[in-house]
Amino acid sequence: MYFAYYRKFRAMNKQQPILIGVIGVGHLGNFHVQQLNEISNIKVSGVFDRDAGRAKEIANKYNVPHAEDMSLLLQNSDAVTIVTPTKSHFEVANQALDAGCHVFIEKPITDSIHHAEQLLEKSELNQRLIQVGHIERFNPAFQHINNLNQSPKFIEAHRLAEFKPRGTDVPVILDLMIHDIDLILHLVKSKIKDIRAKGVCVVSDTVDMANARLEFENGCVANITASRISQQNMRKLRLFREDEYTTVDFMQKTVEHYTLTDSPPESASPENTFEISGKRRKFIMYDKPTVTDYNALREELAHFAYVIQNAQTPSVDGRSGLDALKVALMIQDLIKSN
Repeated sequence: MYFAYYRKFRAMNKQQPILIGVIGVGHLGNFHVQQLNEISNIKVSGVFDRDAGRAKEIANKYNVPHAEDMSLLLQNSDAVTIVTPTKSHFEVANQALDAGCHVFIEKPITDSIHHAEQLLEKSELNQRLIQVGHIERFNPAFQHINNLNQSPKFIEAHRLAEFKPRGTDVPVILDLMIHDIDLILHLVKSKIKDIRAKGVCVVSDTVDMANARLEFENGCVANITASRISQQNMRKLRLFREDEYTTVDFMQKTVEHYTLTDSPPESASPENTFEISGKRRKFIMYDKPTVTDYNALREELAHFAYVIQNAQTPSVDGRSGLDALKVALMIQDLIKSN
């Protein structure tokens, strides 16, 4: 899907531009405005933030309107992106849906299952779309393996980050681990049979390090580790199935693939083929495919605009956001009980 929606959207016949407002222009909201400004057929209808000074600063920076009242921004928008703290997602999204806007909500969708279900019901009633900002679905490395037939038997996920005070008001499960929860649910497509989890608070009042083991009904097992007090950043997903191993590096945007075979093809490069001695002669084939790079946030936002104009379902819709939230909260509850 390399640049798929960005290119499709840019190549579409000239239509009335979609008016998209941005609510919350802090660290991440700034990038939303920046990328929306780069996508043709989108017009930033305005920005709103409870910090009026910050909103004016971003409005001037990108030459877009500044709304002093959120209700006025909603009246002048076809859709909004919500980049506010998680605890306010429900209140803002609820108001946006009532105003007839499609909504893009940064992950997690809300801070509770009840609130998320209410938003899904209202979006269906008002016939408005909800897309959730699980951006790693749009990472070029993940898009590369997503186009392949993946049926993993075991998954290992590591999402480690150097400590930053921003974001410590929520546990690492909702801050970092939920990315990999969403990716794993998307890949496995099976019900969860069992969850085990451990976690600790180290530098904040919420869980800073966590590990979870998910066992699915189809036999797949996923081991997920998340930490925000690591010495170095890491965002990797490793997929194992019979005779195959794939590793995805979300930071480097690379994919490496290992295949066990009885005999390598004639076209195989000797330096990418490793022989294993044993009862049966085996060969390990190594491949590092070319991954086309692009801006994942721009692709994600272009996808949002594209599905609005074409009345389609977002690839990461409200239901996907709710499913990831349910698992994240179950992990969080298990850690609390331990």
